[in-house]
Amino acid sequence: MKKFNNVKFKILDRNNLETSLLETFNRYQETNRVLFKENDQYSFKEDHFVEQWNDEKKALVIQSLQNCVQSGGVVIGAFVDSNLVGFASVEGELFGSTKEYLELSYIHVSNDFRNGGLGKKMFELCCVNAKQLGAKKLYIAAHPSEETQHFYLAVGCTFAIEINQEIYEKEPLDIQLEFSL
Repeated sequence: MKKFNNVKFKILDRNNLETSLLETFNRYQETNRVLFKENDQYSFKEDHFVEQWNDEKKALVIQSLQNCVQSGGVVIGAFVDSNLVGFASVEGELFGSTKEYLELSYIHVSNDFRNGGLGKKMFELCCVNAKQLGAKKLYIAAHPSEETQHFYLAVGCTFAIEINQEIYEKEPLDIQLEFSL
């Protein structure tokens, strides 16, 4: 496992969230197997595709992160020197039947910095911030790739008990997970 000792984490505000922030961020992911649900059973199947964010997608992500901060959420950045190598966000609006969930809307590590513990550290920081915002659980609509699912399983996530229909409908192939804080 790679370790990156020179990574600095910081809470980002609207002033930090400019389009140029993602300029060097490499959101490359090659997927070969995905988790899917059929007849209330989860299993993996072969499905090959590649995701790579272009400038237009990066601009949409920045806009989403700005909206997160504006609505009371938290965005965490992981930096090496002045380059963003990871980021995560927790939305600010509680939801669920007992208003106990906050959404972990993003958690991404730049391709060259994966498998070094950055994702886990950002997840832990998100948990701390979500608790401070009054949440009892994180809600995650997780990419169905095998690697992503293994990450969430490794940090202790489970299948969501309560499904947020609005989040589910944005990406129906995502796996709905939760994490008790």
